[in-house]
Amino acid sequence: MDARFNLFENEVAAKFAKRFANTGMVIAQSPLPKSTQELVSLRASQINGCGWCIDMHTKEAAAAGEAAVRLHLVAAWRESTVFTEAERAALALAEEGTRLADASTGVSDETWELVRKHYDDDQVAALVCQVALINAANRLAVIVHQRGGSYEPGMFAAAFD
Repeated sequence: MDARFNLFENEVAAKFAKRFANTGMVIAQSPLPKSTQELVSLRASQINGCGWCIDMHTKEAAAAGEAAVRLHLVAAWRESTVFTEAERAALALAEEGTRLADASTGVSDETWELVRKHYDDDQVAALVCQVALINAANRLAVIVHQRGGSYEPGMFAAAFD
């Protein structure tokens, strides 16, 4: 199935996408580890069923040297041994921040304490913004049926250079 609407060819959507990409650059240039950024984006995208974003973040992480075993285990991170305590805290925040409608409490105090234990203020800011940004990106892609499978590493960044 083709996408319902091409966000990359519409003038209004293209203007929005450029600003959206610039917002992502703030996070990319933050002190939050790139691997954590990609793992968080991948996990939220899995929860939201966004094939485009799963494709993008899996390939970007692999191109940056992320181990295949870690990428394969993101969906079952609680049942694996390949993530650090800090990454586990970030993945928990990603899940709880993504599943707001499923949990009346949102992000639990326990998860927040773990995040604060492992990340400084700038990293926490980037992590919270990353969860919000990937959820917005997932919604854009899912609404227009932007399918996964054709993404090539660096493709998104190149579109906005």
